[in-house]
Amino acid sequence: MILSDSEIKKLIKSWDLKVEWNSKYDILQQIWPASLDFRLWNTFKYYKRDLISIIDPKKWVWEEHIETITLDENTPFILHPRQFILWVTLEKIKIPNFLVARCEWRSSIWRLWVIIHSTAWYIDPGFEWTITLEITNINEIPVALYPGMRIWQFAFENISWIVDIPYDKRVWSKYNWQILPQISKINTDLY
Repeated sequence: MILSDSEIKKLIKSWDLKVEWNSKYDILQQIWPASLDFRLWNTFKYYKRDLISIIDPKKWVWEEHIETITLDENTPFILHPRQFILWVTLEKIKIPNFLVARCEWRSSIWRLWVIIHSTAWYIDPGFEWTITLEITNINEIPVALYPGMRIWQFAFENISWIVDIPYDKRVWSKYNWQILPQISKINTDLY
């Protein structure tokens, strides 16, 4: 069952759901009837498409083809049509062992024809730190994205039982404690 605004607020205040945020914003003002909005931080990554002809998921050579950009809060990033970027949330989160977080893009963002996380829709119990957002512009015109803008939302659900091994305790968990946007680590999968 999805948690209500009062349940989300209670979990944040009790630190059962740990959320760290920039003091400029009031996290409690980002709570909606059944979700919690998250904001863009100032750092993102994108593939330098003119320097790469193929992405081979079994090889770790991508980092040289990735550019990391940091913006001030008043400078937009212009997301061009069909462009894909990895951005990171301003807020940091620690999902308790009895919850799963479902990630949804905000309707206001979708109405710009910008897709956030078209795949990885939930976050496992035990995940901790920032969330890397997969952002694509499917519009026919460029869209400006600003650091600090509310971009997506979490809906939280109780799971049937506390997990045996949460995400942060699994040795093969690839994306815990990330600070910057994290590119794929599929090359570390056990085949």
